[in-house]
Amino acid sequence: MCLVPTRSGTADFTLRFPAHPVWVRNARHAMRTALSTTVIADDELIDTAVLLTSEVVSNAIKASLDCPSPPPVDVHACWSPDGDLQVNVYDRAPGDPRLPEQAPPAEDENGRGLLLVTRCARRWEVCRHVPGSGKTVWFQL
Repeated sequence: MCLVPTRSGTADFTLRFPAHPVWVRNARHAMRTALSTTVIADDELIDTAVLLTSEVVSNAIKASLDCPSPPPVDVHACWSPDGDLQVNVYDRAPGDPRLPEQAPPAEDENGRGLLLVTRCARRWEVCRHVPGSGKTVWFQL
């Protein structure tokens, strides 16, 4: 079952961008900017949210680039009434991200994103909530 966040109205933001690797940096910057205005004293939360957003957005862009006509990617962040930050990354590409059974070799440059999400997030999940291709990967901190 997929979690549907209850929006608090505080620090909510949504960003839609083309599936291009340059937008990973923009998603990180948007997350840092949005959170810096609301959780000024919690640098650890901000840094973790920026890191995990970057990893999940990278996966979404990579999946989208495999489509004949790469669809856009959406990022939405909101605070739950319980004070958790929830970040949702939606892409319209088929397939699910896969959590590796073990960490890749140290010399590999890829393959650690979902391991980081598993280690750092309080909760996370992959949801398919619409017919056809596309999914949301969300995490809570």
